[in-house]
Amino acid sequence: MIVVTGASGNVGRALVQALAEAGEQVTAVSRNTTQVPDGVRHVRADLESPQTLREALNGADALFLLTAGDDPHAILDLAEAGGVRRVVHLSSQGAGTRPEMYPHPRAFEEAVRNSGLDWTILQPGGFFTNSYMWAEPIRAHRTAAAPFGDVALPFIDPADIGEVAAAVLREAGHTGRTYVLTGPAPVTPRERAQAIGDALGEPVEFVEQTREEARAQMVAFMPEIVADGTLTILGEPTDAERQVSPDVERVLGCSPRDFADWARRNAAVFK
Repeated sequence: MIVVTGASGNVGRALVQALAEAGEQVTAVSRNTTQVPDGVRHVRADLESPQTLREALNGADALFLLTAGDDPHAILDLAEAGGVRRVVHLSSQGAGTRPEMYPHPRAFEEAVRNSGLDWTILQPGGFFTNSYMWAEPIRAHRTAAAPFGDVALPFIDPADIGEVAAAVLREAGHTGRTYVLTGPAPVTPRERAQAIGDALGEPVEFVEQTREEARAQMVAFMPEIVADGTLTILGEPTDAERQVSPDVERVLGCSPRDFADWARRNAAVFK
């Protein structure tokens, strides 16, 4: 049995679907009730309270673990006690490129690596679904605002992350590996706005924010250290953060999806 934490999220939903379609026995874990495919068991639990995971982990073979909560050691100990022998951890590219700005995911990675379990770590860059923040202004007046409008980064479709995670959970040969996951090409915020407009058949105006304007929005829903780290990556990316990684194609045998494809598949969100 494979336990998927964060099953209601962008990556978790795609992963649960991929595992169910492959015929795997899956337990989907989320804090709130969520829809799951037929045959998938759902358990409500919270990574902030590791003991709530006990029911989900009993009898499990493998665990997909988000970076959430403050005690990864307690979660991993419960997993091992429940029978888990393989853990696939969803971290962040920033944990590798800027550990001083991403201490929380870095601490999770270290706990996973030292757990004694077979492990694989996934370090994705930015998600295409970050563009959902534009849904309301695009619907209302066909505008999209972001800082650093012409800085290109190889963001990734969460569906590709889910498919990579499914492959790693099901196949041998991934133990002890850290995969950096990106899309097929760097794309700027201005280009993402244009791609959404193309998918809608109507132009979307891009409005470039200052760093301060963007930070004021971000700290409303994330810690300041995370907001500052994210803005630094968006505005002053390192060479490693700009680079397209081959790891999605290496695991799946096909190229990751591009942003224009994502925009077409999700155009209804912006109408």
